[in-house]
Amino acid sequence: MKKVSFAEFGGPDVLRLMDAEEPHAGPGRIRIAVRAAGVNPVDWRIREGQVLSAHPTELPAGVGLDASGVVDEVGEGVDDVEVGDHVFGEGASTYAEFAVLSAWARMPEGLTFEEAAGYPSVVETALRVIREVGVEAGQTLLVSGASGGVGSAVLQIARLRGIRVIGTAGAANQDYLRGLGALATTYGEGWVERVRRLGRVDAALDLAGSGVIRELVELTGDPDKVLSIADLGAPDLGVRFSGVAGSVPDALAEAADLISRGVLHIPVEKSYPLSGAAEAHVDSQAGHTRGRRVIVV
Repeated sequence: MKKVSFAEFGGPDVLRLMDAEEPHAGPGRIRIAVRAAGVNPVDWRIREGQVLSAHPTELPAGVGLDASGVVDEVGEGVDDVEVGDHVFGEGASTYAEFAVLSAWARMPEGLTFEEAAGYPSVVETALRVIREVGVEAGQTLLVSGASGGVGSAVLQIARLRGIRVIGTAGAANQDYLRGLGALATTYGEGWVERVRRLGRVDAALDLAGSGVIRELVELTGDPDKVLSIADLGAPDLGVRFSGVAGSVPDALAEAADLISRGVLHIPVEKSYPLSGAAEAHVDSQAGHTRGRRVIVV
């Protein structure tokens, strides 16, 4: 089978599309014929060799955590899916023609494989950070870097829970944020004052790692009400860094429910072939994403 992997840490140029042995589903796992794989910032952080305790890496390594596809092997003890079912979920080395998943859910009706691949880690992260930052109905949540996949999910889920949301993003994504129910403003010079004019901020999330931790603490008045998923230096400023997943099966079940009810939608901004994994990482690292990027197999 074809698989994207890397033998050394570094930039996008270390990624190689190679022939590899097919993986197989062990106990409590399933194997899918991958149709699409989600592109997440954690993918290129791992490729760069950043120290992520939740994702220890031994070289050579595959790439990718999220995928959608067709079940073609079912491991011992698995009784909720069968060969031929369409699923989306989380596993390892998903930029490949076949991948083993450790958590999955059936794809909601009407969802394409490309769309489905963009949800697993994104929704788990969104649910986790809303819970960990402690924001409640009636309060206001500021989301820095709100137009990407996690931001798109946070805005929609928070609004469903009665939370007022303010989102920052580039000028081209202001209408997109408003369409998700957020009060929107641009980042850049003067952004703190623009946020203040939109009202009190009770909690804040840093989703982009753009060096705004001090400003988010200033706006909330309390480092305990700020959380980052993108700035590894956040703890040096008294702010929590959240990088360890909660229950992925529970998150997938909630994602499937929200998608089926038509209250959660994350668009796919761009898709790439397996051979375009390096380009996908370059684009992901550049930011300015609206929704998700996926690898199509």
